[in-house]
Amino acid sequence: QVQLVESGGGLVQPGGSLRLSCAASGIRFSIYAMDWYRQAPEKQRELVAAISSIGSINYADSVKGRFTISRDNAKNTVYLQMNSLKPEDTAVYYCNAEYRNRGRTYSYWGQGTQVTVSS
Repeated sequence: QVQLVESGGGLVQPGGSLRLSCAASGIRFSIYAMDWYRQAPEKQRELVAAISSIGSINYADSVKGRFTISRDNAKNTVYLQMNSLKPEDTAVYYCNAEYRNRGRTYSYWGQGTQVTVSS
């Protein structure tokens, strides 16, 4: 059974920092691309940061220079370090694992963790 479990969300003041973690089980973690998405109320889910199985990284323009994605294959965990947080970063943050092979896509989601940036 595949499980992705996010943690590290919470309430933080503007300018503060949080570190999200996503622990995966039931998959061969090292071959999966790992992504962080977020969804704010009444908005579509958007990609925040992505790290491929070989370590290639991409960020949404809105978080470049503030967020850092990393992975530890030994711990089957992906992280999102979020600095200089803004109220507009408030959202539920989801972890996604994706692997594509021979025309098939294997995609799994975590349950989400709430991040609220407010004074």
